[in-house]
Amino acid sequence: MVREFIVEADGGSRGNPGPAGYGSVVIDAATGETLAEAAEYIGIATNNVAEYRGLVAGLRAAHALDPQASVHVRMDSKLVVEQMSGRWKIKHPDMRPLAAEAAAVLPASQVTYEWIPRERNKHADRLANEAMDAGKRGKQWEASRSTAELDTSRPQPDRGAPPGDAAAGAAKARAALAGARGNADARAAGNVASAASQGWSAAPDLGAPATFVLLRHGETALTPEKRFSGSGGADPELSAAGRAQAERVAAALAARGTVQAIVSSPLKRCQETSRTVAARLGLDVHIEEGLRETDFGAWEGMTFGEVRERFPDDMNAWLASSKAEPTGGGESFAAVARRVAATRDRLVGQYAGRTVLLVTHVTPIKTLVRLALGAPPESLFRMELSAASLSAVAYYGDGNASVRLLNETAHLR
Repeated sequence: MVREFIVEADGGSRGNPGPAGYGSVVIDAATGETLAEAAEYIGIATNNVAEYRGLVAGLRAAHALDPQASVHVRMDSKLVVEQMSGRWKIKHPDMRPLAAEAAAVLPASQVTYEWIPRERNKHADRLANEAMDAGKRGKQWEASRSTAELDTSRPQPDRGAPPGDAAAGAAKARAALAGARGNADARAAGNVASAASQGWSAAPDLGAPATFVLLRHGETALTPEKRFSGSGGADPELSAAGRAQAERVAAALAARGTVQAIVSSPLKRCQETSRTVAARLGLDVHIEEGLRETDFGAWEGMTFGEVRERFPDDMNAWLASSKAEPTGGGESFAAVARRVAATRDRLVGQYAGRTVLLVTHVTPIKTLVRLALGAPPESLFRMELSAASLSAVAYYGDGNASVRLLNETAHLR
């Protein structure tokens, strides 16, 4: 089972260049436990040099704990994150050897990078300042005297696997499931070898999954009235209540701190919701047509009761078959499933090993959950999905998926 670490690193200089120091911390991604800290006063240097030195120290600490671990680096230095991710060129001659040193600690396939705001990097920032304070006294930082972890307000991951945690506990879950299935097969066959022959004796090394955190948009004026609101009628904006919900979910996701990208349906209510979250997380929003809601044809804007009264035969056919279309040539659930599955496959490939927020609608989210579970089409009518709720699905390299969460609304209370 591959361990998963989070490395948070920072560096600073009082003068730029000036007296400088760095700090870094290694965190167990599954439990939130601090596993290692490092800090050092490095003399006169620039901010960027100190930041790179902090990165190198954090990666080395992670390597010392487990050289095979998957490491997710979080830093508030946009420069370091973009350069180490390969998106920006390294032009400054002082940076090149440091970047090469960081890249040599662990294979590139084991390390991912994420920019985070400074307020979410408090632990490493305080370590760096402790190191600079020690240097001012003519000493080096001592771990025994550090208070850097105190009052950092870093949210501790829920052992029940919260949304957007990069599937930190998934490897453990896969191992447990594999063991349970293997034991059951062994009992049925009378020996453990039969379980091994079926491939359940050990969990494969599948690497970090692509994790989709699924956010239903906030309320519109149509939501409380439970009216059909798809992509074939009006394109309503968020209501005042919906905007407040978007702010609350943005705060919750910022506290969890693991979303690395945001992809949104093109409809206004999703774009508004996604922009609110993006502003809090410091990310861009990418529009994906495949995440739009179902086209409900002539039913757009009607309640369920109004449709049943006016189009009873069409409604009964729609409830009975995923291939039936709403009145007026709307979109069947089967057509939506094909569209969503194609979108899912494209995004899984694009965001392999990363955690991405998909801001979308009831039907696409339920469809992703249904497909992940291998459930029949009628299961769409058996899920509750509230406005501004969070769900999560992780997708692994072998093509399997794991539903991590469904309809979480605690952040709205």
